[in-house]
Amino acid sequence: MSQQGERRGHEDDWWGELYDPRRADAGPAAVADSVDDRFDSASRTLAGAEDGTDSDAGGRRPAAGAPWGPRPGGEPGGAAPGSDAVAGGGPQGWRSPDGGEGPGVAPPSPSPAGTPPPPPDPARPWRAATAGFVGEGPPAYEAEPTTLPVADPEGLADLVPDTVLDGARYGTLTLRAASLRGDAARSCGEPRRDALLTARFGTGDSALLLVAVASGVRAVPGAHRAAREMCEWIGKAIGRSRVRLAEDIHTANRGALKSGLHRLTDRGYGRLRARAAERGLDPAEYSASVRCLLLPAHPACRTRVFFGVGGGGLFRLREGAWQDLEPAEREGDTVGGPVLGYGGGSPAPPAGREPSPPGREPSPTAPSTAPDAEPSPARPNATPGPFLFRTSVARPGDTLLLCGAGFAEPLREATGLAGHLAGRWAAAEPPGLAAFLADAQTRVKGYADDRTAAAVWEA
Repeated sequence: MSQQGERRGHEDDWWGELYDPRRADAGPAAVADSVDDRFDSASRTLAGAEDGTDSDAGGRRPAAGAPWGPRPGGEPGGAAPGSDAVAGGGPQGWRSPDGGEGPGVAPPSPSPAGTPPPPPDPARPWRAATAGFVGEGPPAYEAEPTTLPVADPEGLADLVPDTVLDGARYGTLTLRAASLRGDAARSCGEPRRDALLTARFGTGDSALLLVAVASGVRAVPGAHRAAREMCEWIGKAIGRSRVRLAEDIHTANRGALKSGLHRLTDRGYGRLRARAAERGLDPAEYSASVRCLLLPAHPACRTRVFFGVGGGGLFRLREGAWQDLEPAEREGDTVGGPVLGYGGGSPAPPAGREPSPPGREPSPTAPSTAPDAEPSPARPNATPGPFLFRTSVARPGDTLLLCGAGFAEPLREATGLAGHLAGRWAAAEPPGLAAFLADAQTRVKGYADDRTAAAVWEA
């Protein structure tokens, strides 16, 4: 017999030993203590706690593997997956033993537009996790993930989870960040194109926090790889230069910050173009928009630095009103001066300057001290836009929001989302991770892209 046959025989022996029914369960216990025994014990305990009787008394407990029938008093029994699932009755493929909703249980009535759904039936706890929505009605897509992307057994490291959630607290700031697969991708079984990186470089008050959000090109295979690689390369460069960057932030050296971060970003796109050439891909398609926040951990430093390229949004919630801090493409270095809220118009621009787009922060009347405050040059075709840069000083009570295009577009355009989030985030205490995730996935009809957002609350 060949060596391959011998190895196969060994594998078969091992497999047979693993599942040999004659072999007892591992463990020193001399009494029955299998998983089934523990399940039986727990079932008896719970049933006795509910009705004061032994669940096995009178032979009422079905044999192992038998379907559960209705409980005493007409209470609907447990549920099991099946092909006769009732629409709206629970997760995909979910049914009750009688094939219907069960006696005495009615589907919940629809909630008015823009209001959260009523408390769910205790018999259906999964309804509590259903995402809310704003607007005239819910989107056509299901609110929860349905189809996983196709996996390559030789490339499992390339899989992207449906949802990523992170958070931290340093000094006066509290960070919450989330990235979710869009409704369209969830329905079609496509991977999340957005990438999210949150990292701390250094320790103590000298630490520097980085939040990076990247979005791959829509409808391009492998777009999630480009977004992830862009975040990783920028993160490595920031980590290696974090001492100098932290010093420039603490000394408000905006000129050095802008030029250095501009070069760092350009090198990241250069690496993307090289990677596209290695894989025989179009550099314009193997690309990603990227947006970053640099946050010093020192409690005495409230300078916040934004930089990036491509679509997305930078917003600030101050005194209950949203402000759009997105730098205009023709702006140079800008600082976070007074801003009007949505719908309030813009003040008259300084002489020699064109008006800023409605809802955007105007440039300060005084000229910037940065030596390279001229508009950024046009980027190559593989770069999805000009370099964007802004510094601002946070005030207590501010909430700074960095997000990808899939979150920024409904926040700017859809009725209700901005007001909904302003009401949710105006509390003195930042939301917990679960509450922030629920807010981030508030759905709006007509917007089905990935959603990635990172918010910073200022104490």
